[in-house]
Amino acid sequence: MSRITEALPDLRSLITGLATDFRVWLRRGPRTLDELESMVSVLLAIVLAHLLGARNIGWAAFSGYMVMRAQFSESLMRGCLRVIGTALGAVAAWSIAPYVVQSPSRLCLALGVAGLGTLYMALIGKRSYAWLFTGLTFAMVLIDGMAFPHASLAGFAQSRFVEIFTGTFAAVLVSGVSAVTIRRRLRMSQTDRSMQTMVRHLPIWHRAAFLHALQGAVALALIPWVWAIFHIEALSQSSTTIMAVMMVPLASLSPTSRAPSSRLLHRFIGCTVGGLLATGILLLAHPWPWLMVLAMCIGVAAGRHIENGKLGIGYIGTQFVLAFLVVLVPDSYASADIGPGFDRLVGIFVGMLLLEPVRWVSRRATATLKMA
Repeated sequence: MSRITEALPDLRSLITGLATDFRVWLRRGPRTLDELESMVSVLLAIVLAHLLGARNIGWAAFSGYMVMRAQFSESLMRGCLRVIGTALGAVAAWSIAPYVVQSPSRLCLALGVAGLGTLYMALIGKRSYAWLFTGLTFAMVLIDGMAFPHASLAGFAQSRFVEIFTGTFAAVLVSGVSAVTIRRRLRMSQTDRSMQTMVRHLPIWHRAAFLHALQGAVALALIPWVWAIFHIEALSQSSTTIMAVMMVPLASLSPTSRAPSSRLLHRFIGCTVGGLLATGILLLAHPWPWLMVLAMCIGVAAGRHIENGKLGIGYIGTQFVLAFLVVLVPDSYASADIGPGFDRLVGIFVGMLLLEPVRWVSRRATATLKMA
């Protein structure tokens, strides 16, 4: 926890910086267009997810947000990798589930081994985004199968794929239409992100990456025991938290780096603010779906504005949108209920609580070995 405390930015400086940044929120420009595209992508993802019968509409909405990028080529590449990884993870989980879901020890082993392999390859391999979603989907499907043993696991796997596919399709479609209409007409520069983050050429063995992935694998392996003891709903969100937080640039894995702790802290801040704000809006606005949709659009735009800012806290914006969508976007607007969204938010925080002690023990063990 001391690493997180050290990473905590000065609150007054953070608030001042955000206030200054939001003064230009409504000015026309590349950032505003990106925010509008994100809103349209999320709205389209929600509509498609409902039409295709997805179970977790908020996850489809967040996929629409994450795949949406200023460059069409990048949106398409991210979308393809996301869908391929999701399909592989869902098939692998469905194949192995009969042998592991009913046994906590075997499920721990499966989550740990798969988490170690996919996270390691996501850190050092080509097409890291696909590797990340292979492991993430594998864990989510198995954990859902553990929590709901009488439900169809094939149904969970299919729903995860539908959620990712609808969000991805919405983002790629919006990005493509914008590329040949608005962006072509305005001739905007689109150099905000680099595809090099998804295609890398590194040695097959990287000790720091392996030890880092091992921490994530241990945290994933603890999830079945949390379920066995506490029966907390939506623990699949815990696996998402663990995989996402541990997915850091390889250059940041030096012994003195605070990158994972900073990501964990930023995720905590973003999810807390987004989750609490969405909860308040849902309690007040659930009788009026149009008001919930309006609030969702504003929240998505605000999160993207933070993500695209220059304050070094872009990950807070991403996590703000994640929590905001999983809580505020109901699986049915006809009977909006805070329960499922709140459960998913709790699952996110459980993932944080599992990860930080594992990382603390790993740091202490490493320090002890060096002193020996």
